Amino acid sequence: MKNIFDRTRTIRVAASSLVIAAAMVAPQALANGDGSAQRIQQLEQSLQAIQAELEKIKSESSQTVQKVNSIEQSNANLEKRAAASTGSADVKKGHRVFFRGGFTHAMDTRTGSSIASNVAPVGAQDRADKDGFYVGAGLDWNLTDDAWGFLPRTSVLAELMFEYKEFGDKVQGNALANAPTQLAGGSLNPRTVTVSQFTLTAAPKIKFMEGSKIRPWIIPGGLALHVVSPTTESVTYLAPGIMFGAGLEYNVWKDFYVGMEGRYNLTTGPTDGVRVDGMTAGGYVGIGF
Repeated sequence: MKNIFDRTRTIRVAASSLVIAAAMVAPQALANGDGSAQRIQQLEQSLQAIQAELEKIKSESSQTVQKVNSIEQSNANLEKRAAASTGSADVKKGHRVFFRGGFTHAMDTRTGSSIASNVAPVGAQDRADKDGFYVGAGLDWNLTDDAWGFLPRTSVLAELMFEYKEFGDKVQGNALANAPTQLAGGSLNPRTVTVSQFTLTAAPKIKFMEGSKIRPWIIPGGLALHVVSPTTESVTYLAPGIMFGAGLEYNVWKDFYVGMEGRYNLTTGPTDGVRVDGMTAGGYVGIGF
């Protein structure tokens, strides 16, 4: 760039000198005839050559400016990538890994082959509580920060989550859980069983108020797969359903978050006598990445 400016300045000085010389020679050319007219023609040719050189330098200068702008843009992109790779606080981290826990409630009492049985109605015939606890974890993957241009400051994430629920660990079983079984003439000596449920869900999560420290969110609906233990009387352990949810998240510090949430699991009906509809309410801790 400096060389171009130096050349431009030198040519402009030369052009100015030629213009002054032409002004001084012009009156003499009119008085001396053809010889001086030839000199004026030579000066005009020199001025035309200088003008062509100035146009060339102007074009080169424009190309150089474009190259400089391109280099600056490339440097900015490199700095942004470097900041992202080093975990700079200026780079937004929209993904989350979170850990959950809290209270769970079943809509119906659990029954199964090792608890209460219509097939072998002998023994304690106990039932688990409707209330229990849950623990779990999950992953939020950020897809867009403006709902693909439809809603500003509204993020859409893909959530993959799993949880473990427990409704009782000392529930007395029926004849099938007796040692030895009462069906073979044994005395009443029921074993205790743990009534639990594992849930795996995949759902879209919509977070509002992008850029704010407090962000509410909803899950309009997602796929849920429930694994029950003990199994049903027909030895069925898998029940599909739909999961709904809502919550509130707060950015505590840097990429650390806390939140509270509520979810409801809905199925089409009992699966071989076992109904797994229920809700959870609790809190979670999230880490952005």
